[in-house]
Amino acid sequence: MSEPFFDRWRRQAADFFLALDARFDSGIYNLGVRVEDGWERFSVFMDRFQVSGFRRIAAELASESFSLGALGMVAMLSLAVPAFRETSDDWLKKSELAVTFLDRYGNEIGRRGIRHNNSVPLEEFPDHLVKAVLATEDRRFYEHFGIDILGTLRAVVANARAEGVVQGGSSLTQQLAKNLFLSNERTIERKIKEAFLALWLEANLSKKEILRLYLDRAYMGGGTFGAAAAAQFYFGKSVRDVTLAEAAMLAGLFKAPSKFAPHANLPAARQRANTVLDNLVEAGFMTEGQVFGARKNPATPVDRKDADAPQYYLDWAFDEVRKWADTLPASVNERVFVVKTGLDRDIQREAEKAIEDNLKQFGRDYNARQGAMVIMDPSGLVRAMVGGRDYGSSQFNRATDATRQPGSSFKPFVYATAFMNGFTPRTAIRDEPICLGNWCPQNYGRNFSGQINLSVALIKSINTVPVRLSVLLGKNDAKAGRAKIVQLARELGLSTPLPDSSSLPIGSAEVTVLDMTTAYAAFANGGRRVKSHAIIEVRTPSGEILYNFDRDVKPGPQVVTPRAIADLNVTLTKVVEEGTGKRAIIEGIKVAGKTGTTNGYRDGWFVGFTGNYVAAVWFGNDDYQPTRKMTGGSLPAMAFRQAMAFAHQGIELKPIPGVAPDATTTPVAANRTPDTPAPQRPATLSRRSHDVLITIERLLREADPQANLLAPRAPVRNAGLVLSPAE
Repeated sequence: MSEPFFDRWRRQAADFFLALDARFDSGIYNLGVRVEDGWERFSVFMDRFQVSGFRRIAAELASESFSLGALGMVAMLSLAVPAFRETSDDWLKKSELAVTFLDRYGNEIGRRGIRHNNSVPLEEFPDHLVKAVLATEDRRFYEHFGIDILGTLRAVVANARAEGVVQGGSSLTQQLAKNLFLSNERTIERKIKEAFLALWLEANLSKKEILRLYLDRAYMGGGTFGAAAAAQFYFGKSVRDVTLAEAAMLAGLFKAPSKFAPHANLPAARQRANTVLDNLVEAGFMTEGQVFGARKNPATPVDRKDADAPQYYLDWAFDEVRKWADTLPASVNERVFVVKTGLDRDIQREAEKAIEDNLKQFGRDYNARQGAMVIMDPSGLVRAMVGGRDYGSSQFNRATDATRQPGSSFKPFVYATAFMNGFTPRTAIRDEPICLGNWCPQNYGRNFSGQINLSVALIKSINTVPVRLSVLLGKNDAKAGRAKIVQLARELGLSTPLPDSSSLPIGSAEVTVLDMTTAYAAFANGGRRVKSHAIIEVRTPSGEILYNFDRDVKPGPQVVTPRAIADLNVTLTKVVEEGTGKRAIIEGIKVAGKTGTTNGYRDGWFVGFTGNYVAAVWFGNDDYQPTRKMTGGSLPAMAFRQAMAFAHQGIELKPIPGVAPDATTTPVAANRTPDTPAPQRPATLSRRSHDVLITIERLLREADPQANLLAPRAPVRNAGLVLSPAE
């Protein structure tokens, strides 16, 4: 009888799996044999390369070098990406803007950008000017690939011997990369970007194009950019016609334009020019006999004593124009603009003077070396901007680009949030120790007042109260309360990151001077957010209006309620009159504001406003070095008072929103007796005088060129004034 089907199937399956297992085992064994055989052959082959002694050490070093080099290349590429993001397909076109800036009255105040179609070709530059620039800035320009390694090493050795910076190591291409794409901030990140961008320029442009761009784009002092503009400004002639002595003086400006500008410091300019002549001889470009005449007869510039330009303001305004120009449709090919700004040159000069005067008089005592200030209308139009003490030595704008802790000047945002959420200046609160986690804020003086109301807490700048408010605003959730404060601060105009931390309510987040001015402007205008801006109007050279701020920009939204604004502003006026801001008091003018001082006295702030203007002032040090107990109520408040008192002379005073005017805020004109002359701001035209000059300008334009200028004329009447021909 045949075996059952199930038994037969089981036996066949067992035979199949046994055969499969045998094949697998056999395959693994054969593979092992082959691998072993292959390894033996490989070992025999590699034995031919076996080295020992010095050769082995060299091989090991080479191997490690390749490994580290590969890692280094990966790291360098990761650092190069941010640098190359600065470039784009139309990077050169974007930098070709040519902008003429006017102040609020229509007077030219400076220029920015380059007009390439009208600039002098490189072939028409004098040979001695090109040689002077190369001899001084980059003698190996035609030999390196964008980074002069030998020149950098030479500079490092020279600086080490002198124990200071006496020689620069950046190539001409690196300097151009900085001028085209980067700021003047002295950081390692910027230097890395500069190096990669220099390589990028060398790969995309010829040496001739790089040299031409450098001669066209470098800042040359006096508000001029490029050698052609500088030759016209300093010597009143085309760059084609400059002498060797004048070329040496121009070439000396690239290092420190304001320091060596001949209209500002002629002895220093001539000394620098003599150094350039030495460089020409040392580089072998000229002989001593060829430069002798230039040494004996140094260049003499034309008189430019009144040609100082508000450089920090112009830099910021030019950035604003560039951002606007980027939004123009492709059909608009215009790259030359005339821009009317809100700059008031008299207020600008006084703001610069206020910073410099206070630093000269008190800077050494307080160990403070830098300052910044912004003054704007409550509408957001910036009237003055000081980005530092000396634009020539540092073009870094501390008013717009430096972020510093505002200290207690941040507290009004906390109180404004509280006043919008049911609190009032009369709300009682405890000034007593409070801890969030392991952080416990301390008051100035390390004492506590117990039960006080919110207005007193802000006037005395108590630290525990805003921290306690952050907890109460979040219904015992400090994080939620701080989120409300950050939201309001952002809506008011603080654009820098505001990291959530327990100390945020007392000003630990970093902000800019411009942002603080912008945010406080809402307090001065009744609670409406503003956009800080320099531009009033943009026209083409033919007069076509391309942009008008009032026409093209919608008013900002109401951010703070009128009731909260009134509560806050009344309290902030008392901060000045009774609290920490007494040195900001301006006789006859109601002032509101808040001081700010950070840990270690590293930063001192005063941010304040009237019904007419808003201003923020900062003093400190670029390297974050602590001052000698400088508070916001000292130098910042004093500089605020000096600049703002000047700005309010001869104008109609406006009330602060929510603050009832009193005897001290009556307009100046109402307090004058017939025998008291109206206060006048020096060098500032009244509206009537301005109208008269406009009329005179129109009459002159319409006048017959052949007319007898000495013939008697009728008096010119305008705006209630009478000017005789002799006047």
